[in-house]
Amino acid sequence: MFRPSLPFLALVLSAALVSGCSWFKDKKESGEDPYPTAADIYNQASRALKTGNYEEAIKQFETLEARYPFGPYAEQAKLEAAYAYYKYGEQESAIATIDRYLQLHPRGENVDYALYLKGLANLKRGASLVDEYVKARDPSRRDQNALQEAFNAFSELVRRFPTSKYAEDSQQRLLELRNLMAEHELYVAQYYMKRGAWLSAANRAQGLIERYQGAPSMPEALKIMVEAYTKLGLTDLAADARKVLELNYPEAAKTLK
Repeated sequence: MFRPSLPFLALVLSAALVSGCSWFKDKKESGEDPYPTAADIYNQASRALKTGNYEEAIKQFETLEARYPFGPYAEQAKLEAAYAYYKYGEQESAIATIDRYLQLHPRGENVDYALYLKGLANLKRGASLVDEYVKARDPSRRDQNALQEAFNAFSELVRRFPTSKYAEDSQQRLLELRNLMAEHELYVAQYYMKRGAWLSAANRAQGLIERYQGAPSMPEALKIMVEAYTKLGLTDLAADARKVLELNYPEAAKTLK
């Protein structure tokens, strides 16, 4: 059996030390700190974020979380990482990061911002380039779960932080979301009408009226109820829906057959 002599072991150890020194020298000469502090990583990530280099920012924020998960920059870094994901188009990662932040910092100073960003990320979730730049697809026909999650986030923000600087915009977005979700319900009700599913159409229209008071889709929903109940032979219900339509939307009532 081969047994290395002491001079041989010393030679191998010397070579390893020289190689290691060379590696550290290379890292130092390249300007890259082999042992960056939390502040170093955070500052590098923040610089990348400010210059719009979201991919690099994400990489650095992930490194920071992995190396210093409970350091002094952990809370702020999560929010900035979520924003980087949002701007980079990775909405699922943005939402997951925000949820971790809310779980770890339920009373943090920036919870209102976290909820606002979560709402925005859900609005963008599932949107394609066509949605973003051409507006060719009807947003009311997007994933309704995403719209509902956005609605929930903005609602919580307005309820818990009515004086937040994000509250006014969130309130406006809630109105827009209400209208979008109502439009989706109308779209489904119209689909049922085309298929001759009168009861399903009436129920969907009724749900729209109950949940989305004041939405622009309400006149059309009432018209569907009148027509669907008439088809079903439910004349009393049809008459009631017609009265509500005539009282609140007289112009729309004129278009009924």
